[in-house]
Amino acid sequence: MNTIRVLLADDHKIIRDGLRMLIGREAGMEVVAEAENGRQTVRLAQKHSPNVVIMDVTMPDMNGIDATRKLAEEVPGVRVIGLSMHSDRRYILGMLEAGARGYLLKDCAFDELAAAIRNVAAGNTYLSPKIADVVVKGYLDRTSGTSLGLGSSLTPREREVLQLLAEGMAAKEIASHLNVSVKTVETHRRNMMEKLNMRSVAELTKYAVREGLVSIEG
Repeated sequence: MNTIRVLLADDHKIIRDGLRMLIGREAGMEVVAEAENGRQTVRLAQKHSPNVVIMDVTMPDMNGIDATRKLAEEVPGVRVIGLSMHSDRRYILGMLEAGARGYLLKDCAFDELAAAIRNVAAGNTYLSPKIADVVVKGYLDRTSGTSLGLGSSLTPREREVLQLLAEGMAAKEIASHLNVSVKTVETHRRNMMEKLNMRSVAELTKYAVREGLVSIEG
């Protein structure tokens, strides 16, 4: 069996260090790259072609949900496992709908994560038993027309701009970061305000936190 190539994506170095050490002890697995935000994750996945990405959900610059969506579009052979402290269905369903093939909570035992990596690398899905009920209820609610949140009315680019705004970037900085014009950023901001019926960046920031697009945690 070929070695499973793993990319670690988490903004906390101590988490990455711990996972790298544990995965390095597993037969048939190796860590090929590490990323500290979603945008870097996409770039490194394109470069290293991992089999599996272990993806934190709340990261700066680009969150795990939007990064997973970009990977599904740009590096379709990569399989993503969400690994998060969040058991809120907005995060879980957001990751699954973005294309993740698995989701575990960070309080799981490493043996469970190793099993998930092998399952997902083999083309299967893996959900922690702790969140199975959340997933079922979430999809039942979805079929009844209940919104899942997570900026569902916004386009992927608008979500990117919103996260960067909420993290304190000015329009000029965002334009440079995304390689677009300041006018384009301002247009996205204006469109978001119209869609969400909001009148200030402060309101947009509160919305981003409430909907789980950014985290207020350190």
